[in-house]
Amino acid sequence: MEIHANPAVFLYISLSLLLHLTATSSFSPADSHLINCGSAEPTTVDSDDRRFTGDSGIHFLTAAKTVPLQDPNPTSSSSPIYHSARVFTRPSSYAFGIREKGIHLVRIHFKRFNSERFNLFDAQFHVSVNGYVLLYNFTGESTQKDRPRPVIKDYVIWVDTEKLVITFTPSEKSRIGFVSAIEVISAPKDLIADMAQSVSSEKNERVDGLLKNAFETVYRINVGGLKVTPLNDSLWRTWLPDEEFLKSSDNSRRVFFSGRIRYQLGGASREVGPDNVYNSARVVASSNDLVPRANITWAFTVTEGYRYLVRLHFCDIASVSLGILYFNVYVNGNLAYGNLDLSSETYGRLASPFYADFLVDGDTSGVLTVSVGPSNRSMPHEVDALLNGIEVMKVNNSMASLDGEVSVKSVLRSPSRENVGVLIPLVAAVCLFLTASIFMQWRRTGVKDSVAWSRLPVDGSAAYSKV
Repeated sequence: MEIHANPAVFLYISLSLLLHLTATSSFSPADSHLINCGSAEPTTVDSDDRRFTGDSGIHFLTAAKTVPLQDPNPTSSSSPIYHSARVFTRPSSYAFGIREKGIHLVRIHFKRFNSERFNLFDAQFHVSVNGYVLLYNFTGESTQKDRPRPVIKDYVIWVDTEKLVITFTPSEKSRIGFVSAIEVISAPKDLIADMAQSVSSEKNERVDGLLKNAFETVYRINVGGLKVTPLNDSLWRTWLPDEEFLKSSDNSRRVFFSGRIRYQLGGASREVGPDNVYNSARVVASSNDLVPRANITWAFTVTEGYRYLVRLHFCDIASVSLGILYFNVYVNGNLAYGNLDLSSETYGRLASPFYADFLVDGDTSGVLTVSVGPSNRSMPHEVDALLNGIEVMKVNNSMASLDGEVSVKSVLRSPSRENVGVLIPLVAAVCLFLTASIFMQWRRTGVKDSVAWSRLPVDGSAAYSKV
């Protein structure tokens, strides 16, 4: 085992990529749909060397009145899957056949652009999947305001039917929606556990039944390491560096490992976390007879009113021997795991991955924090805390929504242009019917009145005298 503090060790990552590609090739999903929306090309190879199928003429798309759109000025540096889009002017769906029921990865790609026919900067729409609201009044806008960038929304969805249906519903405000690309991939069975430890200021307890919820991955962080692209992840995920999220890192340093990550049955698999997450970390380490009393803390912006599944990835690539690393783990300032001993969790092996799931509420502060630091069993002159990766996943609320207090029924009731077109003739027909009814009623009333007048004199003088 080697521990390095020099940034030059990043060179080993480029040398390990080829080995990693062969190591990750063993995962073969039963369901794998990669769709390049709005494209007439049979196959488009994206920037991560994956093959997307064009959606023109394929049976996935269940609405007839949609518009394929090409970006007239595509950015040369962007992936080819963002050079086209499918535009919707009414509720429309993609329906994917499911071979293997269970959890599925659903990634939806958006990239706004302007064309002569549609300006995607004016779009606002809702997205739902199999009874869950994923996006409500979404515009496709990226967080970077300087120029349009692709937006990738990443979900884990439980599927117990033979089809996964993604529906795009234009909002009444804009009347159009769009999508650039879609991924639907069956996930390994061990990707999401059915239980987690709920952590709060009052108590910690086990919570079961998580598996059949919908999750949105809002943060996926490679602690201490470089960005991990889909090319280097067996589930084609992106892991961002952690510097942007560091709140405090006193007495900490980054470490890197050039040896082999020892995946084990019963522990974290390569699909749970790739090598390039587990071979880097941030650690707290003492250099004298005193154990540092400082934590490393990361902070994430979250939405109040939702629960979050926080997955922390650990792999002891820093200790020189077993049984000397003990530390505490905190979520939102509450103790989530005390005196964590990784060697006991990994069956007595160093450089072996382990992960832990914690369920927390997004409080009124709008900030979720994760911290690791020394415990009362930490030792001087040793590594006293370690973390390799962080994932933060939003859990759907009681209305089966991941984006607001709305249900799928209310979203699908949003009026479309065609609905308005049908409504106008319908209103006209009702008005015509009411007019006819009034006229008939008037005629019947007129007949009765004429019978009553028949008793009066009918000669001309009498008639004029009556007038």
